[in-house]
Amino acid sequence: MTKQSITSLRDPHFSGHETFPLRQMWLKKAFDQASAEGLVERSTFTDDRAIARFGVGKNMVAAIRHWALACDVLREAKNGEGYEVSPNARAIFSNDGLDPYSENATTAWLAHWWLASRGNRATTWFWLFNHVSAPSFSRDELEGPLAEFASKLAPKRKLSESTLSRDLETCIRSYAPRASGGSPEDIAEPMLGELGLITEEGKGRFAFRRGPKATVSDGMFAYALLDYWDVYASSANSLAFESIAYGEGGPGRVFKLDEESVAERLFGLEDLTGGSIAWTDTAGLRQVLRKGNEHAKLKDRMLKVAYQ
Repeated sequence: MTKQSITSLRDPHFSGHETFPLRQMWLKKAFDQASAEGLVERSTFTDDRAIARFGVGKNMVAAIRHWALACDVLREAKNGEGYEVSPNARAIFSNDGLDPYSENATTAWLAHWWLASRGNRATTWFWLFNHVSAPSFSRDELEGPLAEFASKLAPKRKLSESTLSRDLETCIRSYAPRASGGSPEDIAEPMLGELGLITEEGKGRFAFRRGPKATVSDGMFAYALLDYWDVYASSANSLAFESIAYGEGGPGRVFKLDEESVAERLFGLEDLTGGSIAWTDTAGLRQVLRKGNEHAKLKDRMLKVAYQ
């Protein structure tokens, strides 16, 4: 694990979602509570009107708050009072934004990217997509290794088996929802379920679905690559193919792309970015090169391209 990824997981989270997977409109609902200045008061999620405001039960209101923070729609305000809308959320969910009704698959992929590549308030998501390599798995088989990972991140913090078990169950069911049972809200399609990243092969047995991902737009891949670059190798002008395809927190692992799919995406980056990123294969050294120094602007531009 790199120094950067340890920093991003310094405050591990294994709860907060109240065992509710992220639902399709929850991020939009949280965004819509912001004032014209982009601020949301803490009481929005806790006062007596919260249930009516969001149209869900008390525990689900807490879950909406959790997912809005975990997916970088809301951030803790700099003054310590309430929350503020992130620039990406404003660009996406505003009335004239890229996806004001939260119906574009790119929004779901972006939420998954934030959870599984950064582990932001979603440590289990990061661990599952970056540390589990078994061809198939059950929740029971993963509980022990997850507990070991958690103990290394927070050796002084005591996490109960039940807490980790519930978090792991919520994570898996975020991508492979139950087919039947429970209330209509319990079996409603989770936002991440549409991505097809995890399948249930048999009762309680799951597997990653590796290979090309048609709904990951080239712009989304480019955005993810640049975001990964910023976090794991911000000062480098080049990034090795192996890091992109297999590196912890990289697009290959997080999107479960096979090597050929990663290569195909990289081949097209020069045209997509107007030459700002270029693929090279010299003397067997496969890598991408990043030109210029306006990396943030390029990432913002790729986010817009992702929705075109």
